[in-house]
Amino acid sequence: MAMRTQALVQKLVTVASKQNVALSYCFHRIDRRLNGRYFSTISNFSQTFNQPLSGNELARCGGIASMMRLPVATSVEGLQACFVGVPLDAGTSNRSGTRMGPRQIRTESVILRPMNQATGAAPFESLQVADIGDVSFNIFNLPEAVKQIRLAYTDIIKNGCIPLTLGGDHTLSYPILQAMKDKYGPVCLVHIDAHSDTNDTMFGEKIAHGTPFRRAIEEGCLDCERSVQIGLRGSGYSVDDYKWIADKGVRVVTARECWYKSLVPLMKEVNKNAGDRPVYISFDIDGLDPSIAPGTGTPEIAGLTIVQGLEIIQGCRGLHVVGTDLVEVSPPYDPFGTTSLVAANLLFEMLCVLPNVKYYQR
Repeated sequence: MAMRTQALVQKLVTVASKQNVALSYCFHRIDRRLNGRYFSTISNFSQTFNQPLSGNELARCGGIASMMRLPVATSVEGLQACFVGVPLDAGTSNRSGTRMGPRQIRTESVILRPMNQATGAAPFESLQVADIGDVSFNIFNLPEAVKQIRLAYTDIIKNGCIPLTLGGDHTLSYPILQAMKDKYGPVCLVHIDAHSDTNDTMFGEKIAHGTPFRRAIEEGCLDCERSVQIGLRGSGYSVDDYKWIADKGVRVVTARECWYKSLVPLMKEVNKNAGDRPVYISFDIDGLDPSIAPGTGTPEIAGLTIVQGLEIIQGCRGLHVVGTDLVEVSPPYDPFGTTSLVAANLLFEMLCVLPNVKYYQR
């Protein structure tokens, strides 16, 4: 067995040196081939960067559905970025089901490949990334869940690992921003959403998916003058629904202002305004038009296009991004998986704009 292992190691290292393949990918193959099973694991021999499991090694319909079929880790030790799920829907107000979002996003992510052909980004040649599973919390007690999520993220980011969160309803952004403030101070928020999520209460409750940014601002988690909300729309309770957030200094860009235009110029302004300050990206899938992403709890017509969504995320390249989330995916309302597929792609785009990601010339 030892001789067989040594021979296999030598063969794969030779292949790696000739084809410039990451050694970690080769050792993943050793682990799987010796065990006679094919799934992504983290090897103690890993010397460079984890790689998504290739569709040429195991068909995409097979294997364990981790995010992008990446290795699954039990901690963030040695990681520079991680995908992490928060299966929460206790804060929803209309249609529930977002607790199933992380699982379905992972399932649809199996189609993703490691290179961003459009932008030239090569995150898996730049960062050590893994899927660390889901945060454990009390799904029956929302205030307690918020405390548990905050503690989990405090641990995730303590050594600089950048979390890319699979939601889950938008309540989760509140405890994550609390943890971000504790480490980085107030962060600049790039928030894509159909709703401002700055209600004071919902049905008398201070914590819900329509209140996270109100709470975050009240607690000093956001650098409001450098923050922006994009895509707001829908019917409301008064003409002043966005007045509170605008009065705090946050730039509000309604969906109507985005119709029929590229958002590249807008993101150049956002990028310039944020400068080198820490940035948090929060993308509610209902920021997109429901024709693109129907599987969500509070859909609003006349939303952003998928191209505009990509322009927003890609426009964050160069910013000091310290965390991101993709929230409000509710798989029961999209039996075809399109919404989760869109979400998985947007999370990959977020990974591509993290600091220190290598880009090839296009």
